[in-house]
Amino acid sequence: MTNEQAANFYANRHITNHMLKIDLNCDMGEGMHTDEAIMPYISSANIACGAHAGDEDTIKRTIALCIKHKVAAGAHPGFADKKNFGRTAVKLSREALYDLFFSQVLLVKTIAAQMGAALHHVKPHGALYNMAATDKVYAQTILKAVKDIDPALVFYGLSNSYMTGEAKALNVKAASEVFADRTYQDDGTLTPRTKSNALITDTSTAVKQAIQLVAENRVISVTGKTVFVKADTLCLHSDGAHAIVFAKTIFETLQQKGISIETI
Repeated sequence: MTNEQAANFYANRHITNHMLKIDLNCDMGEGMHTDEAIMPYISSANIACGAHAGDEDTIKRTIALCIKHKVAAGAHPGFADKKNFGRTAVKLSREALYDLFFSQVLLVKTIAAQMGAALHHVKPHGALYNMAATDKVYAQTILKAVKDIDPALVFYGLSNSYMTGEAKALNVKAASEVFADRTYQDDGTLTPRTKSNALITDTSTAVKQAIQLVAENRVISVTGKTVFVKADTLCLHSDGAHAIVFAKTIFETLQQKGISIETI
């Protein structure tokens, strides 16, 4: 969907806030001290699979928190690069990428089953996420891995990217993801973390962007351009300095505006 098509689509929608709903997701199991405090304010958690962060113990602890707080558990696979937290791009063959992704998702799915929980979704991490958003082959490869593991899994991918487009083509259920605490480029991609303006660090700005994304299906890019998006799930990060405050404030503001927070 082009921005012009999206603008026309959303301009012609007649929907009030009390009819809206959104899934709130957060990246977890990455060694941050904020996980348990954030859990009450989200509906789904993306659990590090041991490659960019975490290990089997952190996976188990995070799944236990998900069970306790009735939060949907998802796998959050990334490049095997703990030194750079999976935020450095890595070029891999189709086979190597498939194996990397498949093994991580299967690990979390297996542990969840052992604990009596079902794996709900899969969301790529960091540089892998950004590469799959703009690289059709990367998107196709990781989506095939998801489908091969369990066709019932929901795939979380950047709105209007190759990830969501290829998911539709491969008949994989996808959730279009938007971000409350990241800035956007004019083409709808996220500002690279190498840039100083990649993160939103002010609570009121994050809340304002969250409401725009969920209620208006749009976001203002770093150059002031309006970018239209589809918002099924809204991401919050657990590693920011104000992560807990962001989560609590966004959760409460959405509820105050009559927007239902629920898992996809």
